[in-house]
Amino acid sequence: MNDKSELIFGVRAVIEAIQAGKEIDKILVKKDIQSELSRELFAVLKGTLIPVQRVPLERINRITRKNHQGVIAFISSVTYQKTEDLVPFLFEEGKNPFFIMLDGITDVRNFGAIARTCDCAGVDAVIIPAKGSVTVNADAMKTSAGALHTLPVCRERNLKETINYLKNSGFKIIAATEKGDYSYTQADYSGPICLIMGAEDTGVSYEHLALCDEWVKIPIFGTIESLNVSVAAGIFVYEAVKQRNN
Repeated sequence: MNDKSELIFGVRAVIEAIQAGKEIDKILVKKDIQSELSRELFAVLKGTLIPVQRVPLERINRITRKNHQGVIAFISSVTYQKTEDLVPFLFEEGKNPFFIMLDGITDVRNFGAIARTCDCAGVDAVIIPAKGSVTVNADAMKTSAGALHTLPVCRERNLKETINYLKNSGFKIIAATEKGDYSYTQADYSGPICLIMGAEDTGVSYEHLALCDEWVKIPIFGTIESLNVSVAAGIFVYEAVKQRNN
């Protein structure tokens, strides 16, 4: 699978794809685009969750030399879901929901590896923000070994609102953070939970940490301060699995 098989180029074609409800991963727009048609594109984009990146013309030309008019849209490999639709469905099915939320993670290979672990462990969904985050592209799909074809991914405009919704729905929110109060093995993962993993350099944002019920950490005994985030996710997820299956 390569990028060129998944893209739409040209302003009118991209507008029509959005209006037709195609699942779009992201849109690249020439930095100084000024046309009348581009204004129509931005009007259509208003209110959607589609990330738009303003980039130099050279970057777009590297992707395609065809008549792109300064606009390229990448079609998503999956259909994104909504947390608010998934939660009641899982409860109606008699499930004890287990979600992973990724806060600020931008490395697609880490994302794919986390998705693969989640699928193996029976996690019900991965939640990502619409802006400043990984998306389900070809690299993520490949690294996930196909897990992203079946694991629901919820793309949300505002993670703070999503966390509050989950709390109001009876979920415990657990942050994986080096600022944790105690070891990850001491947390209670038995009920409906959402585990939040942050980026390796910044961690879970303070805004989201403030909403969490528990902060937990993985003890580090060597000289390196933190684990790779996909490895850390695997450790947390399988501790939760161990408790939930007892």
